[in-house]
Amino acid sequence: MSLRLVLVRHGLSTFNTEHRIQGRDDLSSLTAEGHEQARRTGEALRDLPLAAAYCSPLSRARDTARELLQAQGTSLQATANDGLLEIDLTPWTGLLRSELRQTFPEEERRWREAPETLEFSRPDGSCYRPLEELMVQARDWLNGLLRDHAEAVTSASTSTVLVVAHNGILRCLLLTLLGLPAREFRRLRLDNASVSVLNLSGSASDPEVQIESLNGTVHLDRGLPVKGDGPRLLLVRHGETDWNRQGRFQGQIDIPLNANGLAQAQAARSFLADQSLQRAYTSSMSRPRRTAEVILEDHPGVPLTSTDGLVEIGHGLWEGCLEAEIAERWPQLLADWKRAPETVLMPEGETIQHVSDRSLHTWDVIAASLDHEETALVVAHDAVNKTILCGLLGLRPADIWAIKQGNGGVTVIDYPHGVAAGAVVSCLNLTAHLGGVLDRTAAGAL
Repeated sequence: MSLRLVLVRHGLSTFNTEHRIQGRDDLSSLTAEGHEQARRTGEALRDLPLAAAYCSPLSRARDTARELLQAQGTSLQATANDGLLEIDLTPWTGLLRSELRQTFPEEERRWREAPETLEFSRPDGSCYRPLEELMVQARDWLNGLLRDHAEAVTSASTSTVLVVAHNGILRCLLLTLLGLPAREFRRLRLDNASVSVLNLSGSASDPEVQIESLNGTVHLDRGLPVKGDGPRLLLVRHGETDWNRQGRFQGQIDIPLNANGLAQAQAARSFLADQSLQRAYTSSMSRPRRTAEVILEDHPGVPLTSTDGLVEIGHGLWEGCLEAEIAERWPQLLADWKRAPETVLMPEGETIQHVSDRSLHTWDVIAASLDHEETALVVAHDAVNKTILCGLLGLRPADIWAIKQGNGGVTVIDYPHGVAAGAVVSCLNLTAHLGGVLDRTAAGAL
């Protein structure tokens, strides 16, 4: 089926706790908590056979990989590779973040707001842009990985590769895989010892990429990533229906949750029970509304607003059909839907661009209405959630297959500098509350 990449950021380090700039110098080491995080991550991955493991040669990543693999129960050892080194911030290495703001205020602002423009001078007088160099490094390392594991990308089975590295290089790997430029660097968040899962399939030279999950920290007993300043939205896909399980295109036919879907909603309720919620929004259809109602049982008094802007894509004449039935009547249209979904107008239905326009408009209205510290719950559908996330990540509606949304999966979107400054995808499609690191929910028909 694919080459599965499991990306893990190293555990908490001494420089992390001291709020110092680390970069690629090997001056910090794992804290006691960082060692424990590595062990817990290995235990969380215990049931996942690994074909290979790679790590940065810096001690905080190398030690995380070693302890993770020991806890995972494998004899596999991680291969250290310079292509996984962290970003080169040599002029700042060891500085406290407070010192950085005081000593280099303009450069620090640029690093926060437009990191791709940050420029340093070398001793020989030449200049370099650290993030641009890191993007080239990420591309070159990925090219080598794909060469070494070309058979896995095209195989009928799934091969899993572990990658343990650093915040900056892992973000650049994600951007490179998604075809995004360095300016989108700040759209992603990766916490210490977090787990992100990507699936690569098709051609090793130009693989199709899917983010299965991003920045999962449930295995660390942390639940969701810690909220900072700014509004937050929790985006949830509704629980399973019988048609999800059967692989039928349901679209705007109002199919209710099945027993498993209700259990998924209950699991999401428990997972989000300790979150502070001020508002909630749902598609006007029954399956997301029922999911939202279950989650809100632990949040009495939170108003729930239904909106047609979040209803599922209209599949038109495809609704109620299995894929095999669609293949008989509309073989070329189905092939186009899988290959280039942006080109397809479903018979008596919608285009993915229509869905993206109304979903993103609704999302933007909700986000703009939130006060600085408010958190809102949004429960919707597969295609709706995917188009919203494509927009927030800087992707196009054509890229919906790059995003996975499992039934009952939870995604967190933060606006740390306000809505006008843009979104940060703090985590994506967390399904560990449903059991295990991987998303094992029904594939559905979308």
